[in-house]
Amino acid sequence: MGLIESVIHLEGIEKNYYMGSQAIPVLKGISLDIFRNEYVALMGPSGSGKSTLMNILGCLDSPTGGKYILNGKDVSKMPDDDLAGVRNTEIGFVFQQFNLLPRLSAAENVALPLIYAGVSKKERIERSMEALKKVGLAERSHHKSNELSGGQIQRVAIARALVNNPSILLADEPTGNLDSKTSVEVMEIFGKIQEAGNTVILVTHEEDIASYAHRIVRLRDGLIESDKTKEQFIHSV
Repeated sequence: MGLIESVIHLEGIEKNYYMGSQAIPVLKGISLDIFRNEYVALMGPSGSGKSTLMNILGCLDSPTGGKYILNGKDVSKMPDDDLAGVRNTEIGFVFQQFNLLPRLSAAENVALPLIYAGVSKKERIERSMEALKKVGLAERSHHKSNELSGGQIQRVAIARALVNNPSILLADEPTGNLDSKTSVEVMEIFGKIQEAGNTVILVTHEEDIASYAHRIVRLRDGLIESDKTKEQFIHSV
C-alpha cells in the first residue's frame, strides 16, 4: 500500500465521554487507513461507537487520545476554528435528515457552502449547477424542496455535499428516510460519485446498503471487529 495515498490515517483513536469525573470510553483505540477513491461502509450495532467515529472522521468532534491525519494534516489536536475550516473544504456531509432550507431553490441550497467559503455569486451558480448535473437534477434546479420527491431532496443534499469538491463524502444513514426503490437510486448515485474519483464513507446499520460499498469496517464495543473488502467478505460467508 506504500504508493497509495491514505486520505484518512487513524492511530489508536480513543474517545471518552464524562459523567461527572467518571470517564466512559466509547472508542478504545481505533487504527484505520482509508485510501483515496475507496468506498467504505462503517457498520455496527447501536452503541458500537460508529456515530462517534463518524463525528471524529468528519471533524465534528476531536478524539480524547490518538492521532488523526486527514490528507497529510494532523487534525486530532486542532482548535475548533481550524477544524471548521478543514471541515468546510475537505468533507462533504450527507445526513439522513436532508437539512435543506425550504424557502430556497435546489440550486440555492446546493450553493450554501460556497457562500460560507466566500465564493463569488457567478461561480456559486456555475458550481451548484455542475453539482446538480452530477446527481441528475439540473432540470429541477429552480424547484423548492416541497416540489421535489424524497429521493430528489436527498440528491440535492448530495449535490450540496459535493459542491466544495471535498476529498471525502461522509454519508450518515443516507437512505434512512427513503423507501427501498428510492434507496437503490440514491445508492447508485454514490457509486457513480466514487467512480468519478471521490472517497465515499457510508455509516449504516443496514446490510443491503453496506453491500454497495467495496469494503466494510464493523465496530463493536468501541473497537474494530472486522475490516474486509467485499471479495474477502464473500469468500468468508
